[in-house]
Amino acid sequence: MTSDHEEDTNMMAVDDDGLGEISPLTLGQYYQRLFPHELYYRWLNYNGKVPTTEFTHREFSFTINDGVYIRYQSFKDGEDFQRELLRLSPSKIDIGAIFTAQPKHAKSLQPGVFRPVAKELVFDIDMTDYDEIRTCCQGGDICTKCWKFMVVAMHVLDRALREDFGFKKILWVYSGRRGVHCWVCDDRARRLDDAGRKAVVGYLALIRGGAEQGKKVNLTQRGGQHPHILRSMEIVEEYFEDILLIDQEIMLTKERWTKVLAALPDEELRKSLDAQWSKRPDRSSVEKWSEMIDAVDRKASKRGSKFGLGSFERDMMLQLVYPRLDENVTTHLNHLLKSPFCIHPKTGRVCTPIAADKFDSYNPMEAPTLSQLLRAINASSAQGNDSSSSAVPMAEHISVFEEFVASLGPANESQSNGSQKQKSLDF
Repeated sequence: MTSDHEEDTNMMAVDDDGLGEISPLTLGQYYQRLFPHELYYRWLNYNGKVPTTEFTHREFSFTINDGVYIRYQSFKDGEDFQRELLRLSPSKIDIGAIFTAQPKHAKSLQPGVFRPVAKELVFDIDMTDYDEIRTCCQGGDICTKCWKFMVVAMHVLDRALREDFGFKKILWVYSGRRGVHCWVCDDRARRLDDAGRKAVVGYLALIRGGAEQGKKVNLTQRGGQHPHILRSMEIVEEYFEDILLIDQEIMLTKERWTKVLAALPDEELRKSLDAQWSKRPDRSSVEKWSEMIDAVDRKASKRGSKFGLGSFERDMMLQLVYPRLDENVTTHLNHLLKSPFCIHPKTGRVCTPIAADKFDSYNPMEAPTLSQLLRAINASSAQGNDSSSSAVPMAEHISVFEEFVASLGPANESQSNGSQKQKSLDF
């Protein structure tokens, strides 16, 4: 990572008062004074007036500070959950599926009796899946430049989930370090089996192949006209130049432009453009991209041109910017996902909700850290002011979560959404 981005990747605050340390003591203060227990329970109990199996049969897992991972935890109500949270002060909370029985009794049940029956439809998008593209950072590091990949991902997936599947109850959450999580909480989504979840992923996933494969998006002529593709391209086109050609400069050097040219299905064009740019390597990525597309268009217009040249620009733009999904997280009911409002152990940042109308303005580097929160609440208490989460940097994030929980409505929502007309799942 280059030095001019150091200010963006200063993910963990430096301090000398001990509050920056992630320990059972500081986590205990966070869970006691700041964690939104009531809202959290209302969310996972789906606003039921009494505890429902949505909560009581739900698996939670805790990672406690010495690295012990405790699975199949379950609780009779929100107060029971809160007591255990305060007792253990876990460094991480994962949320799993709703089972046929209370998970805490799993070991005493006969094989086949204990099985998952429901869970939110979840998506995990991790910045490391963009490492072959981004040039500003690698691995666990992020900055405001590469965060724009997450912005595009949220826009594309949020619109597809709402417009193509009719889902409405969608919660986006910053992972605390280098990505985003999506929780689709509609009743229809929660009841999907593994096959149904796999079908949703199959509809949304476009990028196929590893780092060694040059071209990873290959849409048919019919597929390119699908409403989801057309809508996604509108979003991609809005961000493409800014992210890929200006911020990331993906064609600035020979090493970088060679990766792009590897996707061209025409060897003659690859050699010609490489020779052209080797003579003028100082030309910007914007100029090189324009020259490449002009050359591709000229070649594609000729009779007998290579198949795929005509759609090369569209496919390549999608390959470089379209969301990259961790498919295993979505397709398996039994897969756990990190809970909102966890403290990320590497950064100290809270996994905060992201409002659907704030995708572009959300800045992960401004997500509150554990140390910032504890200092703020201690300062507020010292001055005799309100020391609740509403009086510290958590307030706006709690407000986003509160609005989302309110949108869930009463328990046992109507199934009328199931009759909504669905678009074709085939490209």
